[in-house]
Amino acid sequence: MAKLVRRQWTGNLDGGGLSRRDRGSGTYEAYLPDPLAGRPIVLTSETAADVVDAEVAIARLDTEAKALVETEALFRLLLRAEAVASSRIEGLEIGARRLLRAEAARQLEGETSDVTATEVLANIDAMAVATNAVGRGEPIGEDVMLEVHRRLLAGTKLAHHGGCLRDVQNWIGGSSFNPCSAAFVPPPPEYVPELMKDLIDFCNSDDLPAVAQAAIAHAQFETIHPFIDGNGRTGRALIHLVLRRRGVAERVVAPVSLVLATWSDSYVDGLNRFRHIGSAGSTRAIDDLNTWVGRFAAACTRAAEDATAFEVKAADLERSWRERVAPVRANSALDLLLGKLVGAPILTVSTAATLTGRSFPAANAAVERLTEAGILRQLTIGRRNRAFESTEAITAFTALERRLASPDGDTRTSDPNRPVPRRPFR
Repeated sequence: MAKLVRRQWTGNLDGGGLSRRDRGSGTYEAYLPDPLAGRPIVLTSETAADVVDAEVAIARLDTEAKALVETEALFRLLLRAEAVASSRIEGLEIGARRLLRAEAARQLEGETSDVTATEVLANIDAMAVATNAVGRGEPIGEDVMLEVHRRLLAGTKLAHHGGCLRDVQNWIGGSSFNPCSAAFVPPPPEYVPELMKDLIDFCNSDDLPAVAQAAIAHAQFETIHPFIDGNGRTGRALIHLVLRRRGVAERVVAPVSLVLATWSDSYVDGLNRFRHIGSAGSTRAIDDLNTWVGRFAAACTRAAEDATAFEVKAADLERSWRERVAPVRANSALDLLLGKLVGAPILTVSTAATLTGRSFPAANAAVERLTEAGILRQLTIGRRNRAFESTEAITAFTALERRLASPDGDTRTSDPNRPVPRRPFR
């Protein structure tokens, strides 16, 4: 039975530079959730219908993506969009061009001086681990979650905490120095290992529809808050682990976090509703769980539908490139690079060679053709490194972010309700 446990916080009255309130001692209440494994979960007919709609939309995106845009290119772009959005929920703001240039600098020089970009790039790495760690029907292990978290914190000042369950109390809101005025206090640290084991068992079950399972697993993870930092981004990566394991999204990443960031108030309210007090079988607990699952399912549907619409636009963009550089010999470096470009808007000749599996001279010739046609433009990355940028592909990526930031799907008619990149000048 879910409950609050009262604990005592011992402050440090000798701490300099802090108010007495921040230095003081006091009591706080930490939330102890019900275990999930074996727990009867009742979905209303309305919620079940929302879940079905979401699974159909995600599965359609996953199975039909290859019809228009090269699957790997779409995967790379949607993975990047999802990681950027998940980071933005945590307050890490960065535009597409800045992130892509930092990514290119890291590839060329091994690092980037852009601190914010470093954190977002780590989130991309972590999300990539999550999407590739399991296949259909394969078990999700705690080691996978720890590795996702380790990748997330790599290169940050908290890197030494990466991949380690917390052994201290954490909290959300209130003072930065004690939990006594916090908006939410997760379970005390001694409960975390067992709760994580239970969560992993739940993630490896097949009793619920995949989207409902992903929704509940994410909410429980955020409730446990098992790490010192990076819980939100790791918890959103868990969504894709569950969907991948259940076979709903095996090839692409539906950018669910972009919609959750847009519906941030509804997102936070849904997580709070999930945290019932008392019996999980109470009417209130069942209603609140269904509210959360229904909202999450709606976000999945919107994300998949907008990503599908974007694929159509990306296909049009690739078609226009092919017309501008025609003729294009089938299976040439140029042909292959045109299929990859939407997912790699900033690249080097070496990157192009790797992406196409062709020699450096062949890739260089392809890049020169695209540059002559105005599809790529040369720029300098880092100290003196030569790279090439597709302004049109970056514009398309930015348009996807803006579309998913609008409640109505169009920032021209419905203002975004969260920070978004500016519409590029033409």
